[in-house]
Amino acid sequence: MTPQRGVPAPDRVDQLAVYDQPQSAELWWLGVHGGASESSLAALVPGWPAASHGWPRPPRGAPANVVLTARSSMYGLRSARSAATQWAAGMVPHVKVLGLVIVADAPGRLPRPLREFAQVISGGLPRTWTIPWIESWRVDEPLALSDAPREVRRLIDDLEALTHSGAVGTTNRKEHR
Repeated sequence: MTPQRGVPAPDRVDQLAVYDQPQSAELWWLGVHGGASESSLAALVPGWPAASHGWPRPPRGAPANVVLTARSSMYGLRSARSAATQWAAGMVPHVKVLGLVIVADAPGRLPRPLREFAQVISGGLPRTWTIPWIESWRVDEPLALSDAPREVRRLIDDLEALTHSGAVGTTNRKEHR
């Protein structure tokens, strides 16, 4: 899945900034709003840094593999929609979006309006993964992939396979768990 012609750009106020990065990375986590678990996910895999809530532009024109992260609240999902629209409108041609990680904003099942909105947003991205509520992340306990829930370990396994297979950004599989 790639950006498409005719997709209107989101309002300027809803666009994420672009940040020149001093180094390249195999993958960047892009939290589309504050508290989107960007830094928690980055702490799990050395070499996959947080993008500081802006589109990374690595040196030497290399494309940046990016995974968007958002909380499952309406605010988080609207922010994810804006970021996905910005990418789909071709405004960040140096970026390959691999997908979106929706991180639970509370324990339990999502209310129907949020589930439906998440499904709509997922339709515009190559992949979507969901991560349940993780209490230890809330209280800022040390992060280790070995202690992470199964859904987080599957996410990392999927992304490792994508980044090492050469097929980055070519599959339209959805991960709804």
